[in-house]
Amino acid sequence: MKVEDSKYLNMEHEEINLPFGKFYFFENFVISELYEGVHFDWKRVKILSDLMLSHYGDKKSLIYLSNRVNSYSIEPQSWLKFDKKYNLFIASGIIAYDNRGGLSVVLERLFSKERIKKFRSLKNGIEWAIKHQ
Repeated sequence: MKVEDSKYLNMEHEEINLPFGKFYFFENFVISELYEGVHFDWKRVKILSDLMLSHYGDKKSLIYLSNRVNSYSIEPQSWLKFDKKYNLFIASGIIAYDNRGGLSVVLERLFSKERIKKFRSLKNGIEWAIKHQ
């Protein structure tokens, strides 16, 4: 389920539309919905990072939720670089709607210093993020 089709769209947030995906900046968490076929590399992570820093500042601790409504690839080393440079995330969650998305969680855990939690629904991911604020 996309954020735009959910009840969570009614929560206070800022929606950011970029050429590679939609991003929802809530008070204490960010939800990403990357577009089909995108390769999420350092160049794109940096663009998103700059927007998050502009929105939240550099002292905020956030939770990042990747809502995998489309198929795309990521460059895991980019997130290691992000963690080293910005240190904004206290935890991450991946909302995977199929087994392939679930398998990527295992790989991404190898490249992340914070914990990554896997969810099967947007509702469960957001409830977890709200609880861990």
